[in-house]
Amino acid sequence: MTDQHAELDDALERVIETARVHLAAVRAAQGRIDDDDVWQAYLALNNASYDYDDRLLDAFGEVTPWDVESIDPDDADERLGVGLGGVDGGEPADPHPFVLSVRQRRDYRVPSVTALLRVAQAARRSGVPDEEESPVVEGVGEAVLELLQTGDGSLGALDIPELDPLDGLVMVSEVDTPLDLESFDDEDSSGPFAPGDDDRLVGRLDEHPFLSLDAETEEEVERTG
Repeated sequence: MTDQHAELDDALERVIETARVHLAAVRAAQGRIDDDDVWQAYLALNNASYDYDDRLLDAFGEVTPWDVESIDPDDADERLGVGLGGVDGGEPADPHPFVLSVRQRRDYRVPSVTALLRVAQAARRSGVPDEEESPVVEGVGEAVLELLQTGDGSLGALDIPELDPLDGLVMVSEVDTPLDLESFDDEDSSGPFAPGDDDRLVGRLDEHPFLSLDAETEEEVERTG
């Protein structure tokens, strides 16, 4: 066997071995994002695959189905922030930690209470087994809460025809202490949202609903009529 063929066999063994190491790292990470062991194993597998593909081309004029390019580990770490206090979890603790508070309000007009109750009831029924009876949604507030709970929990769950969005507001503040829900009564509707004396407002974003073309035309007619 020629040296070239022996080097090709060694390159293939490195692909197999680095693939095993990569799989082991992925399993050990258990879904953690930006795990450094997974990243390093990925780099090794990528470069071993590139080396094998290159040697196969030189020896036989053939290629693998792997469309990879060689990656310089140091260059990749610098560009992606790995190992530089970035995404690998090894950065030192911030000596000046702070907490951000995001407060959001959006108002809605209810064109038809009956229609809103109907869609909320359908949403509640979708989460109940067929053999069970879902409780009746009895009010507008309960309907909105149901839509939030059965949706993704954000205000996007309320972007439905049965609710007409009005103006809204988002405020971002730096606060000294995070929200403590246990310090407010369930009936306290303003306390958890009220800015503290030491809160520092970073900025606010005003939300205005987009008017339809028909609505804009009607407003223009009213202003000029």
